[in-house]
Amino acid sequence: MLGLPSSIFSPSIFYLFICNFCVPRPLRVLSLLVVMGKGDFLSPKSIANRIKSKGLQKLRWYCQMCQKQCRDENGFKCHCMSESHQRQLLLASEDPQQFMDYFSDEFKNEFLELLRRRFGTKRVHNNIVYNEYISHREHIHMNATQWETLTDFTKWLGREGFCKVDETPKGWYMQYIDRDPETIRRQQELERKKKQDLDDEEKTAKFIEEQVRRGMVTTEQEAPVFTELSRENEEEKVAFNLGKVASTSGTSSSKASTLGPSALKAIGGAGSVKRKEPSKNSAQAKEKKKKCALDEIMEMEEQKKKTSRTDYWLQPEIVVKVVTKKLGDKYHKRKAVVKEVIDKYTAVVKMVDSGDKLRLDQAHLETVIPAPGKKVRILNGGYRGHEGILDSINEKSFSAIIVIDSGPLKGRKLEGIQYEDISKLA
Repeated sequence: MLGLPSSIFSPSIFYLFICNFCVPRPLRVLSLLVVMGKGDFLSPKSIANRIKSKGLQKLRWYCQMCQKQCRDENGFKCHCMSESHQRQLLLASEDPQQFMDYFSDEFKNEFLELLRRRFGTKRVHNNIVYNEYISHREHIHMNATQWETLTDFTKWLGREGFCKVDETPKGWYMQYIDRDPETIRRQQELERKKKQDLDDEEKTAKFIEEQVRRGMVTTEQEAPVFTELSRENEEEKVAFNLGKVASTSGTSSSKASTLGPSALKAIGGAGSVKRKEPSKNSAQAKEKKKKCALDEIMEMEEQKKKTSRTDYWLQPEIVVKVVTKKLGDKYHKRKAVVKEVIDKYTAVVKMVDSGDKLRLDQAHLETVIPAPGKKVRILNGGYRGHEGILDSINEKSFSAIIVIDSGPLKGRKLEGIQYEDISKLA
């Protein structure tokens, strides 16, 4: 009739339909309970069974071949004796290795996909990932794979190169290795850009050092030599011609006739001096120009290095102090050594006192200033990555003076370096 299923026209449904219009509202619920049998869809027992089946049940009462979950031992035993289960076992007995490989591959692919999408390349406990994986009801169970425990599966991922795994007192941790070609290309591009920036800084530093060396050599070569003023005969008079030199030969011959030989010598010496003075002045002017250009270059480099700051400062092998109180008094105000930097803002530190390893954000850490004479590393600014010796500390301005002891800038003294830009070396 009208293409509708025959179950709609069952007596119980027809009775409910009549009661809905003919029976008063308070009596409808009672009539519904009377009509419904024990196994009906809307009975309390069937509703309770559906609610129970939604949650995650025990793994030992799950059949992977039939994809059937039982709630108790008796139900699982009845399922194992059923005809459908026996047919599935006969089908799997023909090639059991094929089924196990299929389930293992499915489990591995879904687990790695969840790890990649949910956690990315972050370091995470393997049990946290597994709990999120099994929260999905239709997942592949581990008892159907080639791995017996989660630890064996974690070790296998490390051996095959899918993840970086390490064992700690709290358990096994894993870190996904992203082998996507686009991600690898992006990382190579960043490394190439970083290397190019370092090369540019080294070239600029070498250029400045070469200019300084050339300027010092030129200054030493063009330094004037001063001698004492001496006269051969004390009776001779020293005459200085402060006026203009005559342009005609007549005036010069008349002056030469009136002046004696000593005066001619004096005039000749004065003339030679006058001719040499412009050359000295020009050399001094050139030297001043060179020095001015060099000073401008150095000032520009200093200004550039002062402005090249970033909001991250963590570097390996430096000593830091834990300032967060969330970890308790055991770690608060304790010193640690940075062993690894993750994503520029997170560090894996090893406590100096207890040797425990923690993963903390840079907001929970601060730098450590050693005593004068100890080695430090510059963490921010234009001199990032350079190592030097702490010369002195200015407590009023919260700054320090550093002397670089390695690289092309060895021996350079840096003043006004803030406390948060340097830290003690491990």
